[in-house]
Amino acid sequence: MADAQRGAAPLLSVRDIVVRFGGVVALDGVSFDVAHGQIRGLIGPNGSGKTTMFNCISGFYRYVQGDILFEGRSLAGQKRHRMADFGIGRTFQNVALFRSMTVRENVLVGGHHLAHAGFLGHAFRVPRARREEQEVAAQAEEMMRLLEIDRVADVPVGSLTFGMQKRVELARALIARPKLLLLDEPAGGLTHGEVAELGSLIQHIRDTFNLSVLLVEHHMSLVMHVSDRVVALEQGHVIADGTPDEVRSTPAVIHAYLGEETADA
Repeated sequence: MADAQRGAAPLLSVRDIVVRFGGVVALDGVSFDVAHGQIRGLIGPNGSGKTTMFNCISGFYRYVQGDILFEGRSLAGQKRHRMADFGIGRTFQNVALFRSMTVRENVLVGGHHLAHAGFLGHAFRVPRARREEQEVAAQAEEMMRLLEIDRVADVPVGSLTFGMQKRVELARALIARPKLLLLDEPAGGLTHGEVAELGSLIQHIRDTFNLSVLLVEHHMSLVMHVSDRVVALEQGHVIADGTPDEVRSTPAVIHAYLGEETADA
């Protein structure tokens, strides 16, 4: 059971967030929580503000009103490169990998902030630096095994299928051992079978590492299957927030999102 359901403070608390791009209001008073150990779905049609919300949480965008609290600490003004230190990991809608580097090398990039020996320590290979490198390398191997990409560990990422590249990016995010994992359209470009595997994998990751997941996804069956709670946006506003069944049956969601999907079927 998620901590929020037991009355504990949420891991992430989004409060009345407003974002403007010139005269366009991208988010207008958005609020929701993500509890410890919870998978929270974030849905809505194109242009609803989902990715903008992600970018606010991960430090890419600045909000002009409201606040985002992570473990009770405001993220306002924090640099995006510090999010991993706070315990926030992220994947992207379009995989952001080094295509000429191997799978192992890409995963190791995600562990860079775990090193504390400093530049000189690593340059001179002091004992602490060597221990840190061994620890990060061991974690990389663990993540590759978990995501079943260890067999291609020494293969350049650019030669892999898109589905495999998605797993590499996920491994890179997980090596940092985040408390909150932001998944931006993880099912995009995957086959039907790969989407089914992804749903089980997301739940397995949550249970294995006891982390929380905030999932932006257009694939409705995936969101509704894996999420404990779902928040729906339309034109920068929250139009529903509840269990998957509650959100699925909300008239505003059916009209704004599910209705579009049904019409396209």
